[in-house]
Amino acid sequence: MKRRLFLTALFTMALVGSGSSQNRQLDFKLENRTGIHIHSIFISSHDSDEWGDDLLESDILRDGEDIDIEFHPKAGARLWDLRIEDKDGGSVEWESLDPTKFEVLTLKIIKGKPTAEWR
Repeated sequence: MKRRLFLTALFTMALVGSGSSQNRQLDFKLENRTGIHIHSIFISSHDSDEWGDDLLESDILRDGEDIDIEFHPKAGARLWDLRIEDKDGGSVEWESLDPTKFEVLTLKIIKGKPTAEWR
């Protein structure tokens, strides 16, 4: 199932001015290959102390599904952190992701360790 997310104006305001990127197109496809259903997704610039809003809101990204993440054109940070949560609030984080380097980000948990592959 393919879904599309648009980051809200409030989220965008928190990101503007936190750096600049060579590639203004930071959008990417996020693939869930973790083996769990994701109930929350948070993305913030690496230098931020706060996560912002849940991008899934009340939706669920099931294992094997993907979602398109679209950034506001003024989002300027180069490095981003990503956090996912399961239904019980258990979380996994990936830090210092550079969306200018990939178009697809595949999240996996292998032998209990979070990994990310990009292309």
